[in-house]
Amino acid sequence: MDKRLHIIGGGMAGSEAAWQAASLGVPVTIHEMRPAVGTFAHRTGFMAEMVCSNSFRSDDDEQNAVGLLHWEMRAAQGLVIGMADRHRLPAGGALAVDRDPFAEAVTAELRQHPLIEIAPGEITSLPTDGHWIIATGPLTSGTLAEAIRTATGADQLAFFDAIAPIVYAESVDMSVAWMQSRYDKGETEEERTAYLNCPMDKAEYEAFVDALLAADKAEFREGETAKYFDGCLPIEVMAERGRETLRFGPMKPVGLTNTHRPEVKPYAVVQLRRDNKLGTLFNIVGFQTKMKYGAQTDIFRLIPGLQEASFARLGGIHRNTFINSPTLLDDRMRLKSHPHIRFAGQITGVEGYVESAAMGLLAGRMAAAEILGQDIAPPPPETAMGALVTHITGGAEAKTFQPMNVNFGLFPPIDAKGGRRGRKDRYKAYTDRAKAAFTEWLS
Repeated sequence: MDKRLHIIGGGMAGSEAAWQAASLGVPVTIHEMRPAVGTFAHRTGFMAEMVCSNSFRSDDDEQNAVGLLHWEMRAAQGLVIGMADRHRLPAGGALAVDRDPFAEAVTAELRQHPLIEIAPGEITSLPTDGHWIIATGPLTSGTLAEAIRTATGADQLAFFDAIAPIVYAESVDMSVAWMQSRYDKGETEEERTAYLNCPMDKAEYEAFVDALLAADKAEFREGETAKYFDGCLPIEVMAERGRETLRFGPMKPVGLTNTHRPEVKPYAVVQLRRDNKLGTLFNIVGFQTKMKYGAQTDIFRLIPGLQEASFARLGGIHRNTFINSPTLLDDRMRLKSHPHIRFAGQITGVEGYVESAAMGLLAGRMAAAEILGQDIAPPPPETAMGALVTHITGGAEAKTFQPMNVNFGLFPPIDAKGGRRGRKDRYKAYTDRAKAAFTEWLS
Protein backbone atom coordinates (compact mmCIF):
# COMPACT_ATOMS: atom_id res chain seq x y z
CA MET A 1 0.00 0.00 0.00
CA ASP A 2 1.10 3.55 -0.75
CA LYS A 3 2.94 5.00 2.25
CA ARG A 4 2.15 8.60 1.25
CA LEU A 5 -0.38 10.67 3.19
CA HIS A 6 -2.74 12.76 1.06
CA ILE A 7 -4.41 15.81 2.58
CA ILE A 8 -7.28 17.65 0.92
CA GLY A 9 -7.19 21.31 1.93
CA GLY A 10 -4.34 23.61 2.89
CA GLY A 11 -5.98 25.66 5.62
CA MET A 12 -5.04 25.65 9.30
CA ALA A 13 -5.85 21.97 9.82
CA GLY A 14 -4.38 20.70 6.56
CA SER A 15 -1.18 22.67 6.96
CA GLU A 16 -0.66 21.46 10.52
CA ALA A 17 -1.51 17.85 9.65
CA ALA A 18 1.05 17.89 6.83
CA TRP A 19 3.76 19.34 9.05
CA GLN A 20 3.20 16.84 11.84
CA ALA A 21 3.14 13.82 9.52
CA ALA A 22 6.24 14.92 7.61
CA SER A 23 8.04 15.59 10.90
CA LEU A 24 7.47 11.92 11.72
CA GLY A 25 9.06 10.89 8.42
CA VAL A 26 5.96 10.30 6.30
CA PRO A 27 5.79 11.81 2.78
CA VAL A 28 2.79 14.11 2.30
CA THR A 29 0.88 15.61 -0.61
CA ILE A 30 -1.39 18.57 0.08
CA HIS A 31 -4.17 18.91 -2.50
CA GLU A 32 -5.26 22.57 -2.54
CA MET A 33 -7.80 23.91 -5.02
CA ARG A 34 -6.88 27.57 -4.48
CA PRO A 35 -6.12 29.80 -6.28
CA ALA A 36 -7.41 27.99 -9.37
CA VAL A 37 -10.75 27.41 -7.64
CA GLY A 38 -11.50 30.26 -5.28
CA THR A 39 -14.02 30.96 -2.54
CA PHE A 40 -15.79 34.18 -1.71
CA ALA A 41 -13.69 34.60 1.47
CA HIS A 42 -10.16 33.71 0.34
CA ARG A 43 -7.95 36.24 -1.44
CA THR A 44 -4.77 34.24 -2.08
CA GLY A 45 -3.43 30.79 -2.76
CA PHE A 46 -1.36 30.72 0.44
CA MET A 47 -1.73 27.92 2.93
CA ALA A 48 -3.40 28.76 6.27
CA GLU A 49 -4.91 32.01 4.98
CA MET A 50 -6.90 33.80 7.70
CA VAL A 51 -10.27 34.76 6.25
CA CYS A 52 -12.15 36.13 9.26
CA SER A 53 -10.56 37.52 12.41
CA ASN A 54 -6.77 37.79 12.74
CA SER A 55 -6.91 36.67 16.37
CA PHE A 56 -6.02 33.33 17.93
CA ARG A 57 -7.82 34.68 21.04
CA SER A 58 -6.48 34.56 24.60
CA ASP A 59 -2.88 33.47 25.13
CA ASP A 60 -3.36 32.94 28.88
CA ASP A 61 -2.43 29.29 29.44
CA GLU A 62 -3.37 29.30 33.13
CA GLN A 63 -6.87 30.80 33.10
CA ASN A 64 -8.19 30.22 29.58
CA ALA A 65 -8.91 27.02 27.66
CA VAL A 66 -7.80 28.37 24.29
CA GLY A 67 -4.60 29.70 25.89
CA LEU A 68 -4.03 26.16 27.19
CA LEU A 69 -4.53 24.89 23.65
CA HIS A 70 -1.80 27.33 22.52
CA TRP A 71 0.48 25.82 25.17
CA GLU A 72 -0.20 22.26 24.01
CA MET A 73 0.45 23.13 20.36
CA ARG A 74 3.74 24.80 21.28
CA ALA A 75 4.70 21.71 23.30
CA ALA A 76 3.96 19.58 20.22
CA GLN A 77 6.08 21.91 18.05
CA GLY A 78 3.10 22.96 15.97
CA LEU A 79 3.77 24.84 12.75
CA VAL A 80 0.70 27.09 12.92
CA ILE A 81 1.28 28.29 16.48
CA GLY A 82 4.99 28.74 15.77
CA MET A 83 4.32 30.98 12.79
CA ALA A 84 1.64 32.85 14.77
CA ASP A 85 4.20 33.59 17.47
CA ARG A 86 6.70 34.74 14.87
CA HIS A 87 4.18 37.16 13.30
CA ARG A 88 2.47 38.29 16.48
CA LEU A 89 0.86 41.73 16.78
CA PRO A 90 0.20 43.68 19.99
CA ALA A 91 -3.27 42.71 21.25
CA GLY A 92 -3.25 42.88 25.03
CA GLY A 93 -3.58 39.34 26.35
CA ALA A 94 -4.63 37.92 22.98
CA LEU A 95 -2.51 36.34 20.25
CA ALA A 96 -3.24 38.44 17.17
CA VAL A 97 -1.42 37.75 13.92
CA ASP A 98 -0.20 39.79 10.95
CA ARG A 99 -2.27 37.68 8.58
CA ASP A 100 -0.51 37.92 5.19
CA PRO A 101 3.09 37.43 6.42
CA PHE A 102 1.80 34.59 8.62
CA ALA A 103 0.22 32.74 5.67
CA GLU A 104 3.28 33.36 3.48
CA ALA A 105 5.53 31.96 6.21
CA VAL A 106 3.42 28.81 6.70
CA THR A 107 3.42 28.25 2.93
CA ALA A 108 7.18 28.72 2.70
CA GLU A 109 7.84 26.25 5.53
CA LEU A 110 5.64 23.62 3.89
CA ARG A 111 7.18 24.11 0.44
CA GLN A 112 10.71 23.87 1.85
CA HIS A 113 10.11 20.58 3.67
CA PRO A 114 11.69 17.73 1.66
CA LEU A 115 8.78 15.35 2.41
CA ILE A 116 5.93 17.74 1.53
CA GLU A 117 4.60 18.57 -1.90
CA ILE A 118 1.68 20.87 -2.72
CA ALA A 119 -0.44 19.67 -5.63
CA PRO A 120 -2.81 22.27 -7.11
CA GLY A 121 -6.29 21.25 -8.18
CA GLU A 122 -9.70 20.38 -6.80
CA ILE A 123 -10.55 16.91 -5.47
CA THR A 124 -14.20 16.28 -6.30
CA SER A 125 -14.77 12.72 -5.07
CA LEU A 126 -13.82 10.60 -2.10
CA PRO A 127 -10.70 8.47 -2.68
CA THR A 128 -11.23 4.71 -2.59
CA ASP A 129 -7.82 3.71 -1.20
CA GLY A 130 -4.63 5.07 0.32
CA HIS A 131 -4.27 7.29 3.40
CA TRP A 132 -6.27 10.53 3.33
CA ILE A 133 -7.22 13.45 5.55
CA ILE A 134 -10.06 15.73 4.51
CA ALA A 135 -9.40 19.18 5.98
CA THR A 136 -11.42 21.35 3.61
CA GLY A 137 -12.89 23.57 6.29
CA PRO A 138 -16.22 25.37 6.37
CA LEU A 139 -15.99 26.37 2.69
CA THR A 140 -15.74 22.83 1.32
CA SER A 141 -16.50 22.88 -2.41
CA GLY A 142 -20.00 21.87 -3.41
CA THR A 143 -18.89 18.83 -5.41
CA LEU A 144 -16.77 17.38 -2.59
CA ALA A 145 -19.47 18.17 -0.01
CA GLU A 146 -21.97 16.24 -2.13
CA ALA A 147 -19.57 13.31 -2.34
CA ILE A 148 -19.16 13.32 1.46
CA ARG A 149 -22.92 13.43 1.97
CA THR A 150 -23.44 10.56 -0.46
CA ALA A 151 -20.75 8.43 1.18
CA THR A 152 -21.92 9.02 4.73
CA GLY A 153 -25.63 8.75 4.06
CA ALA A 154 -26.13 11.72 6.36
CA ASP A 155 -27.73 15.05 5.57
CA GLN A 156 -25.22 17.86 5.38
CA LEU A 157 -25.32 20.05 8.46
CA ALA A 158 -24.84 23.77 8.01
CA PHE A 159 -25.03 27.08 9.77
CA PHE A 160 -24.33 30.60 8.58
CA ASP A 161 -21.09 32.33 9.49
CA ALA A 162 -20.30 36.03 9.13
CA ILE A 163 -17.08 38.03 8.85
CA ALA A 164 -16.29 41.46 10.28
CA PRO A 165 -15.33 44.59 8.33
CA ILE A 166 -11.79 46.03 8.23
CA VAL A 167 -11.14 49.78 8.45
CA TYR A 168 -8.16 51.82 7.25
CA ALA A 169 -6.54 53.27 10.39
CA GLU A 170 -5.85 56.63 8.74
CA SER A 171 -9.59 57.17 8.31
CA VAL A 172 -10.34 56.94 12.05
CA ASP A 173 -10.85 60.26 13.86
CA MET A 174 -8.34 60.06 16.72
CA SER A 175 -9.72 63.21 18.32
CA VAL A 176 -12.66 60.96 19.27
CA ALA A 177 -11.13 57.47 19.44
CA TRP A 178 -8.27 56.43 21.72
CA MET A 179 -5.83 53.52 22.05
CA GLN A 180 -6.22 51.17 25.02
CA SER A 181 -6.49 47.45 25.73
CA ARG A 182 -9.29 46.50 28.10
CA TYR A 183 -8.11 46.81 31.72
CA ASP A 184 -4.75 48.01 30.28
CA LYS A 185 -3.84 44.36 29.81
CA GLY A 186 -0.40 43.60 28.45
CA GLU A 187 3.22 43.57 29.52
CA THR A 188 4.38 46.41 27.25
CA GLU A 189 2.99 49.84 26.41
CA GLU A 190 2.36 48.63 22.87
CA GLU A 191 0.24 45.75 24.17
CA ARG A 192 -1.59 47.99 26.63
CA THR A 193 -2.61 50.26 23.76
CA ALA A 194 -3.35 47.59 21.17
CA TYR A 195 -7.01 48.47 20.49
CA LEU A 196 -8.75 51.49 19.02
CA ASN A 197 -11.79 52.48 21.07
CA CYS A 198 -14.79 54.48 19.87
CA PRO A 199 -17.12 55.69 22.67
CA MET A 200 -20.89 56.08 22.53
CA ASP A 201 -23.25 57.87 24.85
CA LYS A 202 -26.74 56.46 25.43
CA ALA A 203 -28.40 58.43 22.63
CA GLU A 204 -25.73 57.39 20.12
CA TYR A 205 -26.04 53.78 21.21
CA GLU A 206 -29.83 53.79 20.90
CA ALA A 207 -29.62 55.34 17.43
CA PHE A 208 -27.05 52.75 16.39
CA VAL A 209 -29.25 49.86 17.57
CA ASP A 210 -32.26 51.35 15.76
CA ALA A 211 -30.22 51.54 12.55
CA LEU A 212 -29.07 47.92 12.91
CA LEU A 213 -32.63 46.71 13.38
CA ALA A 214 -33.86 48.62 10.33
CA ALA A 215 -30.95 47.78 8.01
CA ASP A 216 -31.22 45.85 4.76
CA LYS A 217 -29.89 42.33 5.35
CA ALA A 218 -28.71 39.62 3.00
CA GLU A 219 -31.55 37.30 2.09
CA PHE A 220 -31.32 33.53 2.31
CA ARG A 221 -32.12 31.34 -0.65
CA GLU A 222 -35.41 29.47 -0.65
CA GLY A 223 -35.29 26.50 1.70
CA GLU A 224 -32.31 27.79 3.71
CA THR A 225 -32.61 28.38 7.42
CA ALA A 226 -30.38 30.72 9.38
CA LYS A 227 -28.72 28.65 12.11
CA TYR A 228 -25.83 30.65 13.52
CA PHE A 229 -22.93 29.61 15.69
CA ASP A 230 -23.36 31.58 18.93
CA GLY A 231 -19.68 32.53 19.04
CA CYS A 232 -19.90 34.35 15.71
CA LEU A 233 -23.34 35.98 15.65
CA PRO A 234 -23.94 38.84 13.21
CA ILE A 235 -24.10 42.17 15.03
CA GLU A 236 -27.67 42.81 13.93
CA VAL A 237 -28.79 39.36 15.13
CA MET A 238 -27.41 40.22 18.56
CA ALA A 239 -29.35 43.50 18.47
CA GLU A 240 -32.54 41.59 17.67
CA ARG A 241 -32.08 39.57 20.86
CA GLY A 242 -32.45 42.67 23.02
CA ARG A 243 -31.45 46.32 22.98
CA GLU A 244 -28.86 45.86 25.72
CA THR A 245 -27.31 42.69 24.28
CA LEU A 246 -24.50 44.54 22.49
CA ARG A 247 -23.59 46.54 25.63
CA PHE A 248 -22.98 43.26 27.41
CA GLY A 249 -21.21 41.74 24.42
CA PRO A 250 -18.78 43.24 21.89
CA MET A 251 -19.68 46.83 22.87
CA LYS A 252 -19.24 46.50 26.64
CA PRO A 253 -17.62 49.64 28.11
CA VAL A 254 -15.93 48.02 31.11
CA GLY A 255 -12.18 48.30 31.69
CA LEU A 256 -11.79 51.33 29.41
CA THR A 257 -11.22 55.04 30.10
CA ASN A 258 -11.68 57.66 27.40
CA THR A 259 -8.41 59.61 27.42
CA HIS A 260 -10.14 62.57 25.75
CA ARG A 261 -12.83 62.77 28.43
CA PRO A 262 -11.70 60.62 31.39
CA GLU A 263 -14.41 62.00 33.65
CA VAL A 264 -17.20 60.67 31.37
CA LYS A 265 -17.98 56.95 31.44
CA PRO A 266 -18.98 55.74 27.93
CA TYR A 267 -22.35 54.03 27.67
CA ALA A 268 -20.92 51.64 25.07
CA VAL A 269 -17.58 51.22 23.28
CA VAL A 270 -16.76 49.83 19.85
CA GLN A 271 -13.29 48.27 19.76
CA LEU A 272 -11.07 47.82 16.71
CA ARG A 273 -8.12 45.43 16.77
CA ARG A 274 -4.95 45.84 14.72
CA ASP A 275 -5.10 43.60 11.67
CA ASN A 276 -1.56 43.96 10.31
CA LYS A 277 1.92 44.71 11.64
CA LEU A 278 2.05 48.13 10.01
CA GLY A 279 -0.99 49.18 12.00
CA THR A 280 -2.69 50.48 8.85
CA LEU A 281 -5.69 48.12 9.09
CA PHE A 282 -8.04 47.49 12.00
CA ASN A 283 -10.96 45.06 12.19
CA ILE A 284 -14.09 45.94 14.16
CA VAL A 285 -14.15 43.42 17.00
CA GLY A 286 -17.29 41.29 17.15
CA PHE A 287 -18.93 43.10 14.23
CA GLN A 288 -19.65 40.15 11.98
CA THR A 289 -22.59 41.09 9.80
CA LYS A 290 -25.04 40.01 7.12
CA MET A 291 -26.09 43.58 6.29
CA LYS A 292 -25.90 44.62 2.66
CA TYR A 293 -22.82 46.63 1.74
CA GLY A 294 -24.58 49.99 1.38
CA ALA A 295 -26.19 49.63 4.78
CA GLN A 296 -22.87 48.67 6.37
CA THR A 297 -21.04 51.82 5.33
CA ASP A 298 -23.94 54.07 6.40
CA ILE A 299 -24.48 52.40 9.76
CA PHE A 300 -20.84 51.88 10.78
CA ARG A 301 -20.19 55.56 10.08
CA LEU A 302 -22.69 56.34 12.84
CA ILE A 303 -20.00 55.18 15.28
CA PRO A 304 -18.17 58.16 16.83
CA GLY A 305 -14.68 58.27 15.36
CA LEU A 306 -15.72 56.36 12.24
CA GLN A 307 -17.78 59.10 10.60
CA GLU A 308 -15.28 59.26 7.71
CA ALA A 309 -14.20 55.62 7.88
CA SER A 310 -12.82 53.98 4.77
CA PHE A 311 -13.19 50.20 4.55
CA ALA A 312 -10.59 47.78 3.24
CA ARG A 313 -13.19 45.01 3.49
CA LEU A 314 -16.86 44.99 4.36
CA GLY A 315 -18.53 42.19 6.27
CA GLY A 316 -20.21 39.22 4.67
CA ILE A 317 -22.04 35.98 5.31
CA HIS A 318 -21.49 32.48 4.01
CA ARG A 319 -22.63 28.93 4.51
CA ASN A 320 -20.40 27.04 6.92
CA THR A 321 -20.60 23.25 6.61
CA PHE A 322 -19.57 20.48 8.97
CA ILE A 323 -20.23 16.77 9.39
CA ASN A 324 -22.01 15.09 12.28
CA SER A 325 -18.74 13.86 13.75
CA PRO A 326 -20.15 12.08 16.84
CA THR A 327 -22.05 9.78 14.48
CA LEU A 328 -19.53 9.47 11.65
CA LEU A 329 -16.02 9.45 13.18
CA ASP A 330 -14.19 7.03 15.46
CA ASP A 331 -11.84 8.20 18.21
CA ARG A 332 -8.92 8.22 15.73
CA MET A 333 -10.90 10.73 13.62
CA ARG A 334 -11.48 8.11 10.90
CA LEU A 335 -14.68 7.92 8.91
CA LYS A 336 -16.30 4.76 10.23
CA SER A 337 -17.64 3.76 6.83
CA HIS A 338 -14.34 4.54 5.06
CA PRO A 339 -11.55 4.13 7.66
CA HIS A 340 -8.79 5.07 5.21
CA ILE A 341 -10.17 8.64 5.39
CA ARG A 342 -9.76 10.95 8.36
CA PHE A 343 -11.35 14.35 8.89
CA ALA A 344 -9.73 17.35 10.58
CA GLY A 345 -10.44 21.01 11.23
CA GLN A 346 -13.66 22.98 11.16
CA ILE A 347 -15.45 20.46 8.99
CA THR A 348 -15.42 18.16 12.05
CA GLY A 349 -17.39 20.66 14.13
CA VAL A 350 -14.68 22.53 16.02
CA GLU A 351 -14.79 26.31 15.78
CA GLY A 352 -11.81 28.63 15.50
CA TYR A 353 -8.36 28.80 13.95
CA VAL A 354 -6.59 27.25 16.93
CA GLU A 355 -9.08 24.44 17.39
CA SER A 356 -8.90 23.62 13.67
CA ALA A 357 -5.10 23.52 13.69
CA ALA A 358 -5.15 21.36 16.82
CA MET A 359 -7.39 18.77 15.17
CA GLY A 360 -5.06 18.84 12.17
CA LEU A 361 -2.14 18.20 14.50
CA LEU A 362 -3.84 15.12 15.94
CA ALA A 363 -5.05 13.79 12.58
CA GLY A 364 -1.58 14.20 11.08
CA ARG A 365 0.11 12.36 13.93
CA MET A 366 -2.48 9.57 13.99
CA ALA A 367 -2.33 9.06 10.23
CA ALA A 368 1.47 9.03 10.21
CA ALA A 369 1.54 6.50 13.04
CA GLU A 370 -0.83 4.22 11.15
CA ILE A 371 1.29 4.43 7.99
CA LEU A 372 4.36 3.53 10.08
CA GLY A 373 2.59 0.49 11.53
CA GLN A 374 1.97 2.07 14.92
CA ASP A 375 -1.00 3.49 16.80
CA ILE A 376 -1.40 6.76 18.66
CA ALA A 377 -4.31 7.08 21.04
CA PRO A 378 -5.87 10.54 21.34
CA PRO A 379 -4.65 12.70 24.22
CA PRO A 380 -6.50 12.17 27.47
CA PRO A 381 -9.75 14.15 27.88
CA GLU A 382 -8.12 16.17 30.70
CA THR A 383 -6.08 17.99 28.02
CA ALA A 384 -7.43 20.70 25.71
CA MET A 385 -6.83 18.65 22.56
CA GLY A 386 -8.22 15.55 24.21
CA ALA A 387 -11.32 17.37 25.40
CA LEU A 388 -12.00 18.62 21.86
CA VAL A 389 -11.48 15.31 20.09
CA THR A 390 -13.53 13.49 22.75
CA HIS A 391 -16.34 16.01 22.25
CA ILE A 392 -16.50 15.70 18.46
CA THR A 393 -16.05 11.91 18.28
CA GLY A 394 -18.65 10.88 20.82
CA GLY A 395 -18.87 13.26 23.75
CA ALA A 396 -21.42 15.54 22.10
CA GLU A 397 -25.08 14.74 21.59
CA ALA A 398 -25.38 13.85 17.90
CA LYS A 399 -28.93 15.16 17.52
CA THR A 400 -28.00 18.66 18.65
CA PHE A 401 -24.36 18.73 17.52
CA GLN A 402 -23.12 22.26 16.81
CA PRO A 403 -19.65 23.77 16.25
CA MET A 404 -17.79 24.31 19.50
CA ASN A 405 -14.82 26.36 20.68
CA VAL A 406 -12.58 24.78 23.28
CA ASN A 407 -13.81 25.57 26.81
CA PHE A 408 -13.46 24.15 30.29
CA GLY A 409 -17.00 22.76 30.11
CA LEU A 410 -15.63 20.04 27.80
CA PHE A 411 -13.09 18.88 30.43
CA PRO A 412 -13.74 16.25 33.12
CA PRO A 413 -14.65 18.16 36.32
CA ILE A 414 -11.98 19.03 38.85
CA ASP A 415 -12.34 17.40 42.26
CA ALA A 416 -12.89 20.21 44.79
CA LYS A 417 -11.37 18.00 47.55
CA GLY A 418 -13.68 18.96 50.35
CA GLY A 419 -14.33 22.60 49.45
CA ARG A 420 -15.45 24.87 46.67
CA ARG A 421 -12.72 26.46 44.57
CA GLY A 422 -12.86 30.01 43.27
CA ARG A 423 -12.92 30.37 39.51
CA LYS A 424 -9.24 31.39 39.20
CA ASP A 425 -8.11 28.47 41.36
CA ARG A 426 -10.39 26.09 39.49
CA TYR A 427 -9.12 27.16 36.05
CA LYS A 428 -5.52 26.94 37.26
CA ALA A 429 -6.24 23.41 38.47
CA TYR A 430 -7.64 22.52 35.03
CA THR A 431 -4.57 23.86 33.23
CA ASP A 432 -2.05 22.32 35.65
CA ARG A 433 -3.72 18.92 35.27
CA ALA A 434 -3.87 19.30 31.48
CA LYS A 435 -0.21 20.25 31.11
CA ALA A 436 0.92 17.23 33.12
CA ALA A 437 -1.34 14.91 31.12
CA PHE A 438 -0.31 16.34 27.76
CA THR A 439 3.38 16.18 28.61
CA GLU A 440 2.97 12.49 29.50
CA TRP A 441 1.03 11.87 26.26
CA LEU A 442 3.76 13.51 24.17
CA SER A 443 6.42 11.37 25.78
